[in-house]
Amino acid sequence: MDNTPAARTVPCPTCGGDSVFSPANRFRPFCSGRCRQIDLGAWATEEFRVPSEAPPEDAAYGDPRREDG
Repeated sequence: MDNTPAARTVPCPTCGGDSVFSPANRFRPFCSGRCRQIDLGAWATEEFRVPSEAPPEDAAYGDPRREDG
């Protein structure tokens, strides 16, 4: 009897196709190197961003050490 768990298949975050989520897939969670590069490019061009609140109008921008306190 083989105790090796079956590889789980998940949707690729880029194309939505099947992607094997196991150490055998060096591109995981992506299905291919191409999808991984597309995702990286989206982050590099700021197509994807981490949401954050805008600082108050009177807040100093940049280095927090330069803020008046």
